Amino acid sequence: MVAAHFLKTRVPLETKRRVVDIARQQLITESIWLRQLVNAALCAAPSHDDDAAAFTSEPAREVRIYLRLRAEDRLLLRERASARGMAAATYMSVLARAHLRNLPPLPRNELLALKHTIAELGAIGRNLNQIARVANQSGRIVGPDQGDLRAFLKVCGGVRDHVKVLLKANLASWALGSRTE
Repeated sequence: MVAAHFLKTRVPLETKRRVVDIARQQLITESIWLRQLVNAALCAAPSHDDDAAAFTSEPAREVRIYLRLRAEDRLLLRERASARGMAAATYMSVLARAHLRNLPPLPRNELLALKHTIAELGAIGRNLNQIARVANQSGRIVGPDQGDLRAFLKVCGGVRDHVKVLLKANLASWALGSRTE
């Protein structure tokens, strides 16, 4: 449900100031505070309509949480978010979701793709090693020579090790925020 209708009213300046103060204390906007107040009043009012629950449900994307950060923490947030190509709010959302739900910090598809890549590189490396072993035993090989095979094996091992280091660094960078520095 997307809220597309407005309720309007005029209030004295003192009422407006009190609403602003209360909303700030709760770290929400005035609009959210008012919507919560209206929803609470509607839920408390007797209703013959079975759709009373519809007034209280908000789409997940409309729920906002406001954070107060120190200047140095805000800089770290911006740096880490931009390093991942994310907006700061998106980064915080992903970080909170990963922490609350004990999810891997990489999106599931990316994590599975990286793990699959590591497994495939290992299999390619084993196959190249078998070809190299046959070439060493028989002394002849059709196709790439021993030097080529060793170069392939070295490249595959290097890529595999690099991907492992990337995964470890990513996991460590997400965990870093949960430790006291």
